[in-house]
Amino acid sequence: MPTSDPVSVFRALHQGRAPGDPLVLPGPWDAVSARAFEQAGFPALATPSAAVAASLGYEDGRTPAAEMFSAVARIVRSVSVPVSADIEAGYGLAPKELVERLLETGAVGCNLEDSVDGVLLDPHEQADRLAEVRSFAGGRLFVNARVDTYLHDVPDPESGAIERGRLYAAAGADCVYPITAPPAALPSLASAIPVPLNAHGSPRDPSDLRRLGELGAARITFGPLMQREATAALRDLAGALLSR
Repeated sequence: MPTSDPVSVFRALHQGRAPGDPLVLPGPWDAVSARAFEQAGFPALATPSAAVAASLGYEDGRTPAAEMFSAVARIVRSVSVPVSADIEAGYGLAPKELVERLLETGAVGCNLEDSVDGVLLDPHEQADRLAEVRSFAGGRLFVNARVDTYLHDVPDPESGAIERGRLYAAAGADCVYPITAPPAALPSLASAIPVPLNAHGSPRDPSDLRRLGELGAARITFGPLMQREATAALRDLAGALLSR
């Protein structure tokens, strides 16, 4: 693929990161926020499903697949930088259809979760699903495999995350995302999982992003936190207007 190919550009952004210099990907929820992030200078974006859901009037995890894919397509069309899409656990779609619908949006990658309705999926079955996604996508999508052990009541979430992360990397995942893993766990996770590690950061503490990178994160995303910050600012502005 030529170096100008958006997927190749996106993949290259994850490689060779210096300690303390992780790839920071803000999460747009609509075309306006996507353009704002691009204008700020970010080289790529990653949609958060919870923020997109809120922008469409749905609770997190309740957005119909067609509306989510349409929202992603609008975001992709609005910017010139690569966009990865959070598509939750894949909406029950078969891997081939999932890949086709993702590619139709113009997204360069995706997040795929390994729990549904609060229940962790069998890691081997999830690895098989990821392998099918990779087989149909080839090099056309960057696959970020989310690991949800820290979200659920499991005896040893770190060991579980390592086991799942290794399986998912072997299945072809380009990146592993142990969501809400504590910073103290990042060195062990990063050393044990042979692909770049995605960590969850806070937009309120930009200086902490360097520390997460030093601990082993190659990529940092924020989930719906940036939308919540924007909403809070808008609420304050509205309140000031009412109290004039």
